[in-house]
Amino acid sequence: MTSLPPRAGRRCHNALNPLHSTVYFSPDFAKELAGLGIEDSNAAYFAGRAAAMGAVGPGVIAASFYNFSHALIARHVPEVWRTAAPEVVLEARLRAADTTLRRLLGEEAVASDEMAEAAGLALRAAEACTAHARPLYAAHADLPVPEQPHLAYWHAATLLREHRGDGHLTALLGAGLDPVEALVSHTATGKGMSPRWTLATRGWSRTDWEAASDRLRERGLLDGEGELTEAGTALRAELEDTTDRLDAAPYEHLGAEGVERLTVLGRGFLAAAVVAGAFPADLTGK
Repeated sequence: MTSLPPRAGRRCHNALNPLHSTVYFSPDFAKELAGLGIEDSNAAYFAGRAAAMGAVGPGVIAASFYNFSHALIARHVPEVWRTAAPEVVLEARLRAADTTLRRLLGEEAVASDEMAEAAGLALRAAEACTAHARPLYAAHADLPVPEQPHLAYWHAATLLREHRGDGHLTALLGAGLDPVEALVSHTATGKGMSPRWTLATRGWSRTDWEAASDRLRERGLLDGEGELTEAGTALRAELEDTTDRLDAAPYEHLGAEGVERLTVLGRGFLAAAVVAGAFPADLTGK
């Protein structure tokens, strides 16, 4: 029995996650990784997000990231670890987070009481995250918490993001959706990335995409125009509800008042980042 309003955890996640995720796509991150000799954007992303797991191979990254093709990852991994060891990448990632947050939020916000409060709330929520069957969360949970509040906030947002993401993969498996089917069905909701952008960034071919679409049509989840059927829409909604359920523990632990306060603080930081041009304003709306 939940003590939280409906979708309160999801709304809190949506307030925290964009500012966490934008670090991986910031010019500061690209500059830091290029300084290590990692200039390819895909290699930088795979290394930056996977480094907490150590010098893992392409199979581990494909499994834990889920929707990238193994072939794309294998072009860069394990070679990237010969360029820069995981611990060196993690140090560079934290420097990029520091620079990015200072640039987007400003020094006053970074040093504010609100930032310290948000970091404390997010870390308290993360106390209730569970590691079993959650490799990306578990790897990041082993990392030390940074001392500076804005970096502690980013670290806690990382923990909460990967905890939810790992749970979402469990939901996808339970729904019988493979990586490409997951991408096709998510795109068909109108809330996902465009097929063209997805194919360009995830390493799948148009043939892979069409084959996955055919499989979804055979299951009655996609119609002849590539739109979700009633059953497909229901399945995607069920996936989100299952993800919410699997991700409930940290927000239940924080409590309704704490979740609401963290959501308000997160949205405030996110709005400032939107003004600074980090990403479109509609990312703040859920």
